[in-house]
Amino acid sequence: MLISAFWGALASMSLFLGSIIGICFTLPQKLIAYLMALGTGVLIGASSFDLLIESLHTSGIIATSASFLGGALLFSIIELYLYKKGGANRKRSHKKPITHSGLAIYIGTLMDAIPESLIVGLSLLTNHQVDILFIIAIFISNFPESLSSTVGLKKDGYSNQKILFLWASVVAISAISSLTGFIFLENFSENATANIEAFGAGGLIAMVCSTMLPEAFEKGGPIVGFITCVGLIISLALNSLS
Repeated sequence: MLISAFWGALASMSLFLGSIIGICFTLPQKLIAYLMALGTGVLIGASSFDLLIESLHTSGIIATSASFLGGALLFSIIELYLYKKGGANRKRSHKKPITHSGLAIYIGTLMDAIPESLIVGLSLLTNHQVDILFIIAIFISNFPESLSSTVGLKKDGYSNQKILFLWASVVAISAISSLTGFIFLENFSENATANIEAFGAGGLIAMVCSTMLPEAFEKGGPIVGFITCVGLIISLALNSLS
């Protein structure tokens, strides 16, 4: 049971590590963009090759499609709300006057982390072992996300202590979410858990397309398309080994 909390925290630990590096070092914007593109490719691959394919085999195309699009729609609605409330640049690190909303950043990060962690817990239920591919995908994608956001928060005047607390709390909540997915979804049917995974995959892919990829392209240029494809192939290779 506690192993699910461990894996949920481990997958999100890169958020905390990224914040430390963002506080202590000044990395080139293009490097951050390339890491973000690589993480995007890996996460899209993990969501597609693992979560969606498994849901398709278990629940069929109609239920999988409905769940997937439902997750994407929910994320898009919440993202639109955050956008209007000042969270349009919640993962950006532009050199502009204060444009970030601390609450929007916090809510937006949790919005990404909670479904990811629930899926980690679900994978332990359905497969009786951790989905290493998905853990790696989350870890890689979270690192540049927190790194970029930390740079932006520093420019907005957030203290180092407050930034570290922000990301540490997300790691803790991720552990709780993974444990919750393991405990409370244990009695769900196989079809129900597959649909939940497809729902989460929809939210994750909508997230990377609306937040991570646009910033990666803005900072890194057209080459990020190729780097994203490299991440996708890495995900496919890892999936073939699992």
